Amino acid sequence: MTSSASNIPFGKAAAFLNSAVADGVSPAAVVEVGDRSGHLWRHSTGRLDIPIGQQPVNVDTVFDLASLTKVIAITTLAMQQVDSGTLDLDEPICDRLAEWRGSDRSIVTARDLLTHASGLTAHLPLYRDYKQRVDFEPAICHLPLEHPPRIRSTYSDLGFILLGFLLADTHPKRATLATQFSLLAQARHWGDLQYAPPAAWHSRTAPTEHDPWRGRLLVGEVHDENAYALGGVAGHAGLFGTVEAVGRFAQDILVGALGRPTLASARTIREFHQRSAVPGSSRALGWDTMLPTSSCGKRMSKAAIGHTGFTGTSLWIDPEANCYVVLLTNRVHPTRTNNTILAMRPTFHNLIMAALLKR
Repeated sequence: MTSSASNIPFGKAAAFLNSAVADGVSPAAVVEVGDRSGHLWRHSTGRLDIPIGQQPVNVDTVFDLASLTKVIAITTLAMQQVDSGTLDLDEPICDRLAEWRGSDRSIVTARDLLTHASGLTAHLPLYRDYKQRVDFEPAICHLPLEHPPRIRSTYSDLGFILLGFLLADTHPKRATLATQFSLLAQARHWGDLQYAPPAAWHSRTAPTEHDPWRGRLLVGEVHDENAYALGGVAGHAGLFGTVEAVGRFAQDILVGALGRPTLASARTIREFHQRSAVPGSSRALGWDTMLPTSSCGKRMSKAAIGHTGFTGTSLWIDPEANCYVVLLTNRVHPTRTNNTILAMRPTFHNLIMAALLKR
């Protein structure tokens, strides 16, 4: 177990996380808490793998970020394309995606995909029958909608897969998502945060699942099967990174919320952080927003935005309280059936916020 020094009393949060890992919530967990000026506290506990004696986890451990990809990569790239004028959030996607046809879906826009209000279903195991965009795009576009667009939000990986295709098409050079994100991460000096991690990261990467479909333990290759079938680079999953790198991204979001140009213009950042008008939805553009039932607990302000990832990752950012919390775990190791993190996360965030409020 390692913990960085801080004048803020995070001892209860550290003890709680240590206990959660010891009780089997996840083999490994790393947390970073910070504000606009930088990180305030980091703590790591556990080991990379289940067997006793494996390598201890530390702040340099790389995790499969899963659906944090949706906000760190796709939502951010969308903001930048909005600012550059290459992406119109309210243009019907049928004008860009030739396979998206039908009177039941003609009004669907990028805004609808970002707010999970397109009517697309949440998830399908398309990887069993399809590979690459040439197969995935028509398969998704031809699906019957679960409900008419904009009447409610249905959290949809499939919608974000389409967003990934759309952002590749609207880029002036038609650059891949991996290329677009790599250039962004390098320009912002985020550090170890990218699609398709290099082999050099393997020894410090937390394993995910013993995958029966692929017949092997997954280390350094994307856990999500649909993302794997798309070559490891997709709109809904595929990013790998360290807690420090995700923390630097969170700092950029916090500073941007002040109106300073970091990742996008102040106007665009405000637009993306506002809760949508979709009935009963907590979704903003890409992001989720704070509810008393959220994974961030009950102590963050109503201005908080965040997201979780299937592998056990989460990121919550509260501009009003000037703080962020990055929690990275590999709770799916050795199996995805371990869901105990769902009960753990709110309590953990409540302890973090209780300590921060004493500043």
